[in-house]
Amino acid sequence: MKVLTLNFLTCAVKDCKSSNNSFPLHPKDAELVYDDLEINPQLLVNVLPRVDWVALRTTSTELGFPELPEQPPTVEELESDEKMLQDLHKLLMETQIMEGKLVCGNCGHEYAIREGIANFLLPSHLV
Repeated sequence: MKVLTLNFLTCAVKDCKSSNNSFPLHPKDAELVYDDLEINPQLLVNVLPRVDWVALRTTSTELGFPELPEQPPTVEELESDEKMLQDLHKLLMETQIMEGKLVCGNCGHEYAIREGIANFLLPSHLV
């Protein structure tokens, strides 16, 4: 599961639908792997406006990456700052969680990740 994907997921438990604490899901015991991909600056420029920056900062810190700036970079900043471009590319496009769990900050439910795939099927009492 790519870190970028994690930015679009929320807890599926019925009671968490109306809670702000159910997003983002927090990685726990995450085993990371990195794909070596060519940097595509235009893809990052197009993806960043769709990313919840606060959630990305939280996830980045929880995974042990350097702290991201308070505000998302502008297109001009990305195009002129090669290091920031590389760091965001590594975090969003190259980093995958292969094993571990995603934990809801509201209800504490844990979603297992095995072989890079998160299991979002809920037991019947949580649906």
